[in-house]
Amino acid sequence: MTDSGAGLRDIMEHEHVSLILLDINLPDENGLMLTRALRERSTVGIILVTGRCDQIDRIVGLEMGADDYVTKPLELRELVVRVKNLLWRIDLARPTPQNASENCYMFSGYCLNVMNHTLEHNGEAIKLTRAEYELLLAFVTNPGKVLHRERLLRMLSARRVETPDLRTIDVLVRRLRHKITPELLVTQHGEGYFLASEVY
Repeated sequence: MTDSGAGLRDIMEHEHVSLILLDINLPDENGLMLTRALRERSTVGIILVTGRCDQIDRIVGLEMGADDYVTKPLELRELVVRVKNLLWRIDLARPTPQNASENCYMFSGYCLNVMNHTLEHNGEAIKLTRAEYELLLAFVTNPGKVLHRERLLRMLSARRVETPDLRTIDVLVRRLRHKITPELLVTQHGEGYFLASEVY
């Protein structure tokens, strides 16, 4: 446990960390900027803690790479559920000895591996947050089918206990478009999104 950005960086350098509860308002560093820095080098689970009620802060946090967020005052039961959900997803993401080639969804030169939750393109690994992985999995398992934002939101396990915010899906789609060919994720105005690719 630490109360500063410098302290968290030191912990990340010397210890194995599975999940971080990160307050946006740190005494020595902007929590949102720290989230982005952590995400650039790690797939650690990140739940942002903030006293701010502004939806823009939440959206920016997700854009920076956070997996989830909670607002103060914290409701202990809700926080426990969110932490358990995220740790469960982290556990599922651990590599297994099974043959990865038998557990991949292939589309437009990409391979989404459902055993270790990784994405590759022409042999190059592409980092995905857990929320990005879950959203992409929803698309590859429903190729060509328009998925409404409400349905996509329900598919994200860490969002099941919060008040639905459909803009979360827009943020995640925007992030995915920066990581794969953007034209593959098509907006159906007034309805939702779909994957414009065959999947094998």
